[in-house]
Amino acid sequence: MLEEIRIRDLGVIADTTLSLGPGFTAITGETGAGKTMVVTALGLLMGERSDAGAVRSGAAQARVSGVVHTADPEVTDLVEDLGGDVEEGALVLARTVSAEGRSRANVGGTNAPVGSLAKLAERLFAVHGQSEQLRLRSTAAQRDTLDRFGGAELAEVLAAYRTAHRERRELSAEAEAITTARDERAAEAARLRAEVEEISAVDPQAGEEDELTRRIELLTNVEELRAATATAHEAIASDSDDPFSQDAATLVGTAERELERVSAHDPRLAAVLETLRQATMQLGDAARELAAYASDLDEEGPGELASANERLAALTGLFRLYGADSEAVIAYAAEGAQRLAELEGDDERVEQLTAQVAAAAEREHDLAERLTALRTAAAASLSELVTNELRELALPDARFSVGVESTDLGASGADEVRFLLQPHPGSDPRPVAKTASGGELSRVMLALEVVVAQVDPVPTFVFDEVDAGVGGAAAIEIGRRLQRLARSSQVIVVTHLAQVAAFANNHLRVVKDSAGGFTESSCTALAGENRLAEMARLLSGLSTSESALDHAAELLELGASE
Repeated sequence: MLEEIRIRDLGVIADTTLSLGPGFTAITGETGAGKTMVVTALGLLMGERSDAGAVRSGAAQARVSGVVHTADPEVTDLVEDLGGDVEEGALVLARTVSAEGRSRANVGGTNAPVGSLAKLAERLFAVHGQSEQLRLRSTAAQRDTLDRFGGAELAEVLAAYRTAHRERRELSAEAEAITTARDERAAEAARLRAEVEEISAVDPQAGEEDELTRRIELLTNVEELRAATATAHEAIASDSDDPFSQDAATLVGTAERELERVSAHDPRLAAVLETLRQATMQLGDAARELAAYASDLDEEGPGELASANERLAALTGLFRLYGADSEAVIAYAAEGAQRLAELEGDDERVEQLTAQVAAAAEREHDLAERLTALRTAAAASLSELVTNELRELALPDARFSVGVESTDLGASGADEVRFLLQPHPGSDPRPVAKTASGGELSRVMLALEVVVAQVDPVPTFVFDEVDAGVGGAAAIEIGRRLQRLARSSQVIVVTHLAQVAAFANNHLRVVKDSAGGFTESSCTALAGENRLAEMARLLSGLSTSESALDHAAELLELGASE
């Protein structure tokens, strides 16, 4: 339920608050007073497209805010997903439109995309105005209305059908894409096969190029390494037979023996002696390692250097084509092999897809048949109930019927739904879109909403001049039906007929004030004598006419007695 709505700087409305509340609220006012702006404001809260031209002249922006009371868990989930809050069932919605055309929305205290208001509106509101009457002329809107009336079972089958329809189309598209692009895919497969084979022939190993670079560096300088190694070994532990050889090991050994001979005389030499012993062992280790390294160098030859250069050249060739290093080339080959497996399995995949398409098409067809059966049954019931409502809406001889005709499979089944109206006995039923006058279409729309609401209720209905083109007894019956609808939903009606407003339990008047050289409008709640005067004005254009006042009092009494 929409508890209240505040409108600032929208059209001729400077700043006003509409207290709505439960039941049936009628909004009236003189032509040009701003009743349309009330509907525009409601539309902005429901995520409809904004118009910078609706911003009040001289204002930087227009702002509309409203408080909605809801117990719908889906609404709460939507709001919380946006980061907003529903506090004790109260949801605050707001929309601003700048004079430059920028639009912003706020949901539950947090900024949100404007589109989120439209998603919430689907759960909270149903708006009916001249544009909705035009929409009702489309067969798609007529099918949607029938589906709403069909209830939970029809909705479940429709959802399952749409899933099967989407799956069948996606599978068919994939099969067609493979078949259509077969030559291109064959060329791609040949290219990938050659690339994978080229990489496999070289068989790169991760990090191999770094090891090869180091190996080539060693082999290129092997003679210099041999000479340096031999000199170093000779300096540490000479292999010469010269008794006067003075290599490092001999010198350290001499020092060690001399200290061993005298260390008993002074304990302080023990630490130095230990250091010399460690040096002797380390020199021995270094000599052995140099000898082993020299032995390894003796095994290297020019053939190995050539082989290493050839290997690095082969890897570098792959790097130019398939990746910056060996790991990138290996990854490219793996991806290529996977893609190649997919391409080489085209025939098998097409065969598999053909079977899947057939199965999905069978499910789609079966669900379409169930949809048709459910829609046909719902159409018969909807036809009877709406016809009964039209009798109560001063169309006693009219007969409403819903036609369900076969058509090609589409996103919503294989049915074309048409609303037909037979205005009087003996005439042929014709599509509502071509037959109904404005007044008849208003009553058909209201009758449909009253009937559908019994199956698929909406918390808040907004009607913009649902009484257009009617008057007298028909208007009174429209008022009765709106009052009845308000027993289960909130009903907000913009009207110019006293016969409709009489049945409201809350009457608001949009008042225009042109003082000061510019026009401002505000909204006032009416009761007692003020409401009676407004009713008289609606009836005759004169708020003080005795006969109009008497008629207004009679209408108010009629509305209160229902």
